[in-house]
Amino acid sequence: MKQRARVGFQGERGAFSEVAARKLAPGKIELIALPSFPALFRALANKKIDYATVPIENTLAGSVHENYDLLLRHRLPILAETSVRIVHNLIVRPGVSLRSVRKVYSHPVALQQCTRFLEKHGRWEVVPFYDTAGSVKMILEKGLTDSAAIASKAAAAVYKGSILAEDIGDDPENYTRFFLLGRRSQAKARSSGAKTSIVFATKSLPGALFRCLGVFALRDINLTKIESRPLRGRPWEYLFYLDFQDNVASASARNALKHLAETAEFVRVLGCYPTVG
Repeated sequence: MKQRARVGFQGERGAFSEVAARKLAPGKIELIALPSFPALFRALANKKIDYATVPIENTLAGSVHENYDLLLRHRLPILAETSVRIVHNLIVRPGVSLRSVRKVYSHPVALQQCTRFLEKHGRWEVVPFYDTAGSVKMILEKGLTDSAAIASKAAAAVYKGSILAEDIGDDPENYTRFFLLGRRSQAKARSSGAKTSIVFATKSLPGALFRCLGVFALRDINLTKIESRPLRGRPWEYLFYLDFQDNVASASARNALKHLAETAEFVRVLGCYPTVG
């Protein structure tokens, strides 16, 4: 019998990362919750799991910088990407009414994204928590009757909570982009995507970044994102993470990357992957 693929994610069951994991790795999978992003990357690198689902950017909060740094530290290729609409809901223990709520728990980013709703209930104490789904788990396990949590519908289902208010976020266009990471042997079998992610460092020369980006413009390759991160151990120098629309095996991409290698201090391909709807 074929063993189920082990797919890890950060957070508790019912987290938005679990929703993404189910999109990116459909079918019979074993979902494994891990406490932190470093623990997730280590589990994949040490073959404790087969795949990892990680958030990389949010349309409101921006990039998840920790995960960019971990992508550089671990040679774990990107196999696929997807986006998940982040729908925040107010969740309580069954039988608890809105009138009974005195405290609201959730991840700081989720709380910030529900500012208008929370301002309407100014008497509530807003309490930051390590995880959206974890906040639901906590209030249900402790049987709190004066508290609510902000999390996904999936979290309410997992922990059998009641939803008092649906879709309470400030902005309906709230999406998070997730990567499915694997190991190098898996990447060779799955490099059929239309998007490629790389990281590079420029040489310390005038116009160095312009020259690096120019290798793509010369070949009409569309850049979809560029993100700078500090280069550790070298103050005021930076790495650049870049996404472009092309398969890494195409002639245009191969030539652009060859040209970039001549122009930049170093280049690494992080993955060539499809977008999962």
